[in-house]
Amino acid sequence: MPMGAEEIAVSELSDEQAAAELARLAKEIAGHDDRYYREDAPVISDAAYDALRRRNDEIETRFPSLVRADSPSGSVGATPSEKFSKVRHGVPMLSLGNAFDKGDVHEFVQRIRRFLNLGEDVQVDLTAEPKIDGLSISLRYEGGKLVQAATRGDGSEGENVTANVRTIADIPNVVTGDGFPDVFEVRGEIYMSHKDFALLNEKQSQSGGKVFANPRNAAAGSLRQLDAAITASRPLRFFAYSWGEVGELPAQTQWGVLEAFASWGFPVNDLTRLCHSVEDLIAHHGEIEARRASLGYDIDGVVYKVNRLDYQARLGFVSRSPRWAVAHKFPAEKATTVLEDIEIQVGRTGALTPVARLKPVTVGGVVVSNATLHNEDEIERKDIRIGDTVIVQRAGDVIPQVLAVLPELRPADSTAFVFPDVCPACGSHAARDINEKTGKSDVVRRCTGGLICPAQRVERLKHFVSRNAFDIEGLGDKVIQEFYDDGLIQSAADIFTLEERDRSSLKKFKDREGWGETSARNLFAAIDARRRIGLDRFIFALGIRHAGETTARTLARAYGSADGFIEAMQAASDREGEAYGDLDNIDGIGQTVADALVEFFAEPHNVDVVRDLLDQIEIEALEAVDTSSPVSGQTIVFTGSLERMTRDEAKAMAERLGGKVAGSVSKKTDLVVAGPGAGSKLKKATELGVEVIDEDAWFQRVGAD
Repeated sequence: MPMGAEEIAVSELSDEQAAAELARLAKEIAGHDDRYYREDAPVISDAAYDALRRRNDEIETRFPSLVRADSPSGSVGATPSEKFSKVRHGVPMLSLGNAFDKGDVHEFVQRIRRFLNLGEDVQVDLTAEPKIDGLSISLRYEGGKLVQAATRGDGSEGENVTANVRTIADIPNVVTGDGFPDVFEVRGEIYMSHKDFALLNEKQSQSGGKVFANPRNAAAGSLRQLDAAITASRPLRFFAYSWGEVGELPAQTQWGVLEAFASWGFPVNDLTRLCHSVEDLIAHHGEIEARRASLGYDIDGVVYKVNRLDYQARLGFVSRSPRWAVAHKFPAEKATTVLEDIEIQVGRTGALTPVARLKPVTVGGVVVSNATLHNEDEIERKDIRIGDTVIVQRAGDVIPQVLAVLPELRPADSTAFVFPDVCPACGSHAARDINEKTGKSDVVRRCTGGLICPAQRVERLKHFVSRNAFDIEGLGDKVIQEFYDDGLIQSAADIFTLEERDRSSLKKFKDREGWGETSARNLFAAIDARRRIGLDRFIFALGIRHAGETTARTLARAYGSADGFIEAMQAASDREGEAYGDLDNIDGIGQTVADALVEFFAEPHNVDVVRDLLDQIEIEALEAVDTSSPVSGQTIVFTGSLERMTRDEAKAMAERLGGKVAGSVSKKTDLVVAGPGAGSKLKKATELGVEVIDEDAWFQRVGAD
């Protein structure tokens, strides 16, 4: 029996299986982000959520050309609430990568060694601290005085909760210790102890107030009160563990900064340890896990951080996470419940996805009422039937997931589930593609209705206005569905003609049920605010298969304008000329992505839709990071062995300086940086007369030597 993609190791996934997995993961993670960060009402644990992200990141690492427009790998948290004024973080508040077992921890440390080119004889010290399950906060001090407190938000922009934070006893309003910098953003976690949580819920119940599901929700809800007096009445606590913008750090190590925090009066977790080996890390993780139930507050793992700050600076960041830190999670939790129904959902790419509707069950304090079943092969392999008693797991590759069926509890009249071969949304035939490379059927069954399928059209519109695309405030999933059903929006361009059509309509927006003059005016203003948008977001929003956020940014840098991009894609339609070669040569753009782009723009209807949209909006070019550098705007190829930096560091440096990194040499290449062992690329550069320099000359040219 063939396995579903979710049961296959990332290293063995085919292109099609990987694409299907990324589609499923993106949708599930986005929903959890909103429930956790904006609504303070998560339906899965932090461990389960992080495990979901882990599989997504691993797939994207192996299949960089498949990164989606709505990929969660480039986002942190959720858009800040409108209840509070917004604060732009000078230094982004990022999330952490994850480790789930000893092997992951060993690999984390080995990645650090490989990136820094460190031998096994070089000791790498790391700090290990409990990962508090609370609400991240950034505290800005100027002249020793607390002047601003902001939540994480989406990582770039958070909520201003200064007045509320001033009421928390653990957080000093004034720091008088020696050596405290003039500007210092202390970061940490606001949480609530188990004892205080129980007392608060008892008080809330007696007064008829809201009873919280768990301490994390209680802490988040208490901090996000419009009335600071309510926050003051809630027993909130704080641990410091990191920093943002700072005038001058008090030490050259993570451990040293934590010691400074403690000396200045900030609470630092006393279970934090300085470890000198992987064995030390794992031993301390085991110690903390053994004490977890008696700590008096919620944790979901242990965070490891490289101790030396100069190492941290060299390691830098990848996507939404630092390379120099990881969260070692605790094991998953399971529960048993009844599968009451199997519902088939149709995604924006036409994929038919089965969803298990469960009798609600509490797993680790969180209520689970549904789980993905992935595809028909998964249902057949596990022989999952309506009415079955199933084991549900909240962590692992799929979250939440039906782990297994208990056949001994199956009803006597049970029958095998028959997966539909027609689309439940439009009635079109639903087929499974044959993979040309393997000759096997795709695990995903897709509707063949294309643009006539209402499920796909609606989902494409939802994607278009989503957070990482056009991000139009007020046009959420429900509103898009409503406007589509009423015939108001059928294509992306229709969004930008809503106000004009409303003026000539007898039924005004303000008179619609659930609307009003203010909400209608706000919607039109939000739409107008997105009439000018970056080229990368524009490409991203089109929802082209395999063209994710990272790919969109790469294409925007390469082509500069919407017209240039579209013309190049149409010119590449022959798949063998110069235009196609230029596209395929862009670093990070492989044949799979190139073919998907060409196929999209080869369809006249798609071009018409894009042109209609461009009539309504203005596109901004994606500017280079440093337009003044000597390599800004140049196409650069690195080849051979680099001795002073890794290939990842070289690419990051070039892009930071405004350069474009290509994978092969062509007549459009401006510069080749060649190290020892350079072969065919060096030969090609010599033949074409392209300038070639060595690694030392590169550092001299960019002023880094």
